[in-house]
This record gives sequence, C-alpha cells and structure tokens, in this order.
Amino acid sequence: MSESDIAQTRNIGIIAHIDAGKTTTTERILFYTGRIHRIGVIDDGTTQMDWMAQERERGITIVAAATTCYWQDRRINIIDTPGHVDFTAEVERSLRVLDGGLVVFDAVHGVEPQSETVWRQADKYDVPRVAFINKMDRVGADPDAAVRSIRERLGANPVPVQLPIGREQEFQGVVDLIEMQAIVWPSDAVAQPSVEDIPDDLAEVAVVARMQLLEALSEFDDHIAELYLNDEDVDAGAMIAALRRGTIESLLVPVLFGSALRNRGIEPVLDAVVRYLPSPLDVPPVRGIDPATDETLERGASEDAPFAALAFKMVADPHSGKLAYFRVYSGRIEPGTTVLNVGTGKRQRLSRVLRMHADKREEIKDPIVPGDIVAAVGMRDVSTGDTLADPAHPVLLESITFPDPVVTIAIEPKSRADQDRIITALGKLGDEDPTFQVRSDEETGQTLIAGMGELHLEVIVDRLLREFRVGANVGRPQVAYRERPVRAVQAPGRFIRQTGGRGQYGHVVVELEPLEPGAGVEIETRIVGGAIPVSFLPAAERGVRRALTGGLQGYPVIDVRIRIVDGSFHEVDSSELAFEIAGAWAVEEALRRSGTAVLEPVMAVDVVIPDEYVGDVLAGLLSKRGDVQGTEPRGGSSVIRAEVPLATMFGYASALRSATQGRGTFSMEFSHYAVRPGAGTGQEVLTGV
Repeated sequence: MSESDIAQTRNIGIIAHIDAGKTTTTERILFYTGRIHRIGVIDDGTTQMDWMAQERERGITIVAAATTCYWQDRRINIIDTPGHVDFTAEVERSLRVLDGGLVVFDAVHGVEPQSETVWRQADKYDVPRVAFINKMDRVGADPDAAVRSIRERLGANPVPVQLPIGREQEFQGVVDLIEMQAIVWPSDAVAQPSVEDIPDDLAEVAVVARMQLLEALSEFDDHIAELYLNDEDVDAGAMIAALRRGTIESLLVPVLFGSALRNRGIEPVLDAVVRYLPSPLDVPPVRGIDPATDETLERGASEDAPFAALAFKMVADPHSGKLAYFRVYSGRIEPGTTVLNVGTGKRQRLSRVLRMHADKREEIKDPIVPGDIVAAVGMRDVSTGDTLADPAHPVLLESITFPDPVVTIAIEPKSRADQDRIITALGKLGDEDPTFQVRSDEETGQTLIAGMGELHLEVIVDRLLREFRVGANVGRPQVAYRERPVRAVQAPGRFIRQTGGRGQYGHVVVELEPLEPGAGVEIETRIVGGAIPVSFLPAAERGVRRALTGGLQGYPVIDVRIRIVDGSFHEVDSSELAFEIAGAWAVEEALRRSGTAVLEPVMAVDVVIPDEYVGDVLAGLLSKRGDVQGTEPRGGSSVIRAEVPLATMFGYASALRSATQGRGTFSMEFSHYAVRPGAGTGQEVLTGV
C-alpha cells in the first residue's frame, strides 16, 4: 500500500447514547457500501454487528465490533461501540485507536447522558467528529434543539451542512447547503434519492442557513472570509476543503440529519465521513518512549518507519485461543513476522492475521501497513494496552486507562467439577474486559467479581453459563465502597523477629495525608541519611500499597498521600520481607490514628418520564437519598437529573416501570465518591466504642 492508499483510509467509530441508533446506522452503512446484502433488524436479532446472543436478546450493543467497507474507493474501518454506560470501556479503548468518530444523536432527546460521556472520551483522545441527528421521523423530533444541545451541553461548535425537509412523519430528505440542492428519498424502501430543486417554502431559510455555514467557516479560513465579505460566490470545493480542515483541527463539528431506520440520510453521512474525517496521514504522529532511554519518540503513518502497533482489545476465542485486535501506526510487516511486546519484553509471532467483520474473519496474506485495524490469533502474552513493535526499534506507546468497577457480587461453582472451569473462565473474561475484576475475600473465602454495573455483571454471568458452560451460584450485587483518611498523621511500623539464628528486622515511618477527592493514591519516598537502604525501599512501598487495599474498615483507601520519611535497619537481620511487613504495619497504624471515612459511589441519573409522573418519581428519588439537580421539558416528556447513591439504585428499573406504567426510562453513570451517611470514622477500632 502506497502513501496515497493510506490517504484513502478512514478509521472511524460509531458512538452515541444507548438507543440513539448506532447499530441501525452501521447496518445501513454496511448495506449501502455493499458489505452486506440484507439489512439486519435489531428487534429480529438479525444484525451483523450485534452478533453475541446476549446482544440479540437484549437489543443492545455489548462489545465493540469491527468491520471494513468501501465508499468512493475509500476504505472505511468501522468500530460499532456500545451505548450503555456499563460497557464504557469498549468505547474508551476503541477511541484510543481511531482517527475519527461518527456521533449519533436522537432528534427527540438531543444530547443524553452517555452522549456526554463518549464526547468527553473523544475529547480525551482528540478525535475529530461528524454528528448525525438520527430519528428525524420520530414524533417530537426537534433538529434545532438537538443542535443547540450539542453546543450548550457539550461545549462544541456544531455546524449544520444540511437543512431537514420536514420532520416527524413528514421528514422526506435534506437540503445540501454546500451544493444548494434538495436530496429527497422517495420511500422507506432502499432506493436511490432524487436530487431536486430546493422547495419554495425552504428557499429563503436555506439561503440564511448557508450564510451561517459560511460565517462559521470564515472564522478560521481567510480565503472564504474574503469571498464572503465581498459577496462573492464560494464554490463547493472550497467549502468542503474548509470543512475538512475545521473538522480535523476540531474547530467545528459538521451536522447531518436523517432517519437510519427509514433508510434516509445514509449516503450523505458516508460522503461526510470520506470528505471531512482524517486519514492516518492527517493525524499527528503517535508518541511513545524509548524503553531503554525514556526518550520521547514519534511514529508517523509511514511504511518506511519501524513497525509500531497498539493492542486495544482481547477476545477469548474458543477455537483459536486469545484473539488480539491491534491498530498499526507505522511500518510495514508481513504476516508471520515476529514482533516485540515492548511492555513485557516477550516476542510474539503474528502467525495468522485476520480482518474482522463482527464475529466473522478473513485471513490476511498481504502486508500489514499503517492504518490497518486487524486481529492476530493465539496472542497468549499480549494484553489490552500493550505495544507491539519492531524488536530492533522498540517504542512504548501510551497505554489505555479504565475506570474502576463499582459493583461487586459473590460467585461460587455449583459443583467440584465446575471449580477449575470457573477459574479458567473468569481469567479469560478478565483478559477480555479490563473493567471486570476478580478477587478473593480473605475473610470469607468467597470469589468476588466486580464490574461497572448490574447489567455488566449480569452479562458476565450469562456468558459463564452459556459460553463456558460453568454452573455457578451468584450472590446479590454489592457496592464497591472506598475509604479516605480523616486527618494527617505520622506513624511507625516495626517488624522484629528473633528465632535464635538470623532474625528479621524492618522499621518504617510514614506520613499519611488526605488529598482532594479524585486525587487517587500517591506514594513518595523521602529518606535522608540512608536511614533505609535503597535496596529495601521497593519492598517497603509494596507493603504500603498492600495495606491500602484493605483499609481500616475493609475497603480500599483512596485520595491519600503516603510518604516514607524515616526508619532503621539491621546490618544482618534486615530483609525485603521484613521491610514489606513493616511498611504495611506503618500504614495500618497511620490509618488507625487518622481514622477513615467510608465513601460510596454516587451516580448521575437521568430519568425520562411523561409529565404526569414527575411528582411520584421525584418522591422516589428523594427516598433513595437522591439530590435532584433539576427538571426540564423534552419532547413532550420531562427529564429529571439527580445524583443518587448507587447502593439505593439496585432494582430501580422495575420500580420505575411500576411507577410510570412502563413509560419511564432512566440511565445512570458514575459521578463521584461521597461520604456515606452514618458510616463511622473507623476510630472505634481504637476506642472500642
């Protein structure tokens, strides 16, 4: 593949709030590009991208699915991502390796809670975006309000490049503000749109909308600004070039309108993807560090550069072992080449490389080049976020960070025969999903699994039973509480054992200091005068970290700074084990002296209900210790925004359906940790109260 071929590649993600129409839009894109020949329907469970049994049964996307299609001789690599907040890790790791995003919004609801989440994730990775206002045929569709919500709630600069022709049941097509012509779809069936003159009732509105588009482009394009100020005509080519530049530099977001379910608006969306979103050559070179020197290195999208790729997704394949999805940033290699996992230092042979279409696969024989998003079979020593590179030119790319899980349940095998299988299965699921964690409770001996929400863990358990055929008993969901120190203290930890021969001696003094909420855990070493030999400091830090995982009241400690400031050692008896134990004991003593507050996860909750149920729902949220942030009208309904402790939200879906006769919906995402009312400081451990 030449540089001109790389310029024809688009790596995009379809991202949105749940039920905005991502998968429906993706299905139409695949159909209109000729990748599939029959449009799948979510309600029938026949979609290509939602291939898991759990996805088809629930009618939602659970895992990100990759595919490739072609439009106007451009290759488009697509990742269809989930919209439910419980599976936000799938969006996070997809956006990490994508060059552009197609963000789908509901024309009735505009920006919704998960819309904000995925938008922030795209901001984090500087991903240029095109917006598609979907469901223009729905009752209550309000394109102006949807565009306004993008500007006000996301802080973006949405610039419509189309004008809808009609809305709700009267939605027929769009006015192209660049070519100044109407594009009309004759029916809901798959058919070519007709290009017509702009309807008379929209002629003046279209002229004003085009002037607003030119004004937006004039803000950063001097050529268009000059033409616009002199009342000269601006040709379509200049506008497209300016829109492309503005999109790639994240100065604006082109906005299009349509109804994916009724097959209206998909072709212009594809045109916008190839016109405005960047190729691998248009994005800045990826940065990493030299693992030997810590020097910053860059890898541009060139076949002549050393090979560098990032593994962003793992799948436990029952037939082929672990499947690793990776994005190639630089270099050209042949399948069968050996690459280096830079983080672990282990070499891995790319024996079979696949191009994926959801769960279907096509083996690649051609060279792998920059911009490719592919999967490799049998990658046992590769995990999410690992860098694969040329062994002769290693570079360590920035990994991917994920939020901590907030819900925990206990799980145990039903029989002795299930014991080994459940351990293996949980390990494979943990490899796939970084937000799914497994640990053992030392006090009860139970196996605990943690995830991002009830639905997340429900799907995990369902997969255990179906895919891995493991019989298991599952406990009730539990909240993942945290602890935070109350005050700054200093405390010693001294471990001494004399056994007649060589003993054990370790002495560590730590300073503990509470930090601001969200600061995390900081561990520093400030030893002077050699009070603790340098060789024992890593062991002392390990002990400190170990003590923080259990806390004073049994929960992990967060928002704390620990400084190792003093200690002593014995020339003969001191050892790494002794200093690890001493470090842990020092932190435990510091926590006892400080006391800790128990923190609980608080969720940002949006409830959408008919107006007549507002009073009952508000009362229900207040009874759950909810803090109502506000209420606003939206398309004939009311939206209640509140912050509610997660512990009180279990089973809320059923309660809401009961209170609203099945007409209410809600979504929630993690907001912050707050002190749990009624929880002690932990100082009763000292006082015995």
